[in-house]
Amino acid sequence: MGETASAAASTVDDDLLLKNFFAEVSEVERDNEVLRILSCFKLNPFEYLNLPFDSSPDEVKKQYRKLSLMVHPDKCKHPQAKEAFGALAKAQQLLLDQNERDYLLSQVNSAKEELRAKRKKQLKKDTASKIKSLVEEGKYDKQYEQSEEFQKELKIKVRELLTEQEWRRRKMQMRISEEEGRLKKDEEEQKEMWKRKREHEEEWEGTREKRVSSWRDFMKGGKKNKKGELRPPKLKTEDPNKSYVQRPVKKG
Repeated sequence: MGETASAAASTVDDDLLLKNFFAEVSEVERDNEVLRILSCFKLNPFEYLNLPFDSSPDEVKKQYRKLSLMVHPDKCKHPQAKEAFGALAKAQQLLLDQNERDYLLSQVNSAKEELRAKRKKQLKKDTASKIKSLVEEGKYDKQYEQSEEFQKELKIKVRELLTEQEWRRRKMQMRISEEEGRLKKDEEEQKEMWKRKREHEEEWEGTREKRVSSWRDFMKGGKKNKKGELRPPKLKTEDPNKSYVQRPVKKG
């Protein structure tokens, strides 16, 4: 019970300190923070919240609260304050999402490995640094990774890796969209083909009665002369019954 009350009191004290702090923040500082946020690398939410890569979820929430109060559209008169406020909210959402956070940290770890490999190559050329690194059994490397120089290089390398991954994602999405478009086109062409075939069959079936009727008329009256039409006489070459007398043919 006492611990709960103590935690609640601590939260109240933090809120009061924040309110007092922002009461003293000038408009110029708020505007500068808006500009900083909007100039951040869009694929790295750690940059938006101005946090190191090893920040915990609680630190993310605390930093978000601090910065969001600074650039809140109701408090900040900068014309892009709303945009900066939204960017902070998106950054917090990503860093509190376990899948997104794991993805980002995997890119950070890959960046560290690349920088460490690069440093090993440099140490091979620098004998003094190599000896110092071996003597201090990793302490030298650990100090270097905590240095401002390494953190700056890490930030740049993470940007590179995130950019590469985003390009691959977009390229893959483009291929997927193209394939979906092709499949949709094929499907539409297939539908159109079946539609034309169905219309042809319906048209053929629709004229069936007419065709049958025409055929019947032909069969009934096919041997009769049409009105006004003359038919040539048949020539008899033989008459097995000899029922007529063939006229003699005059020879010229």
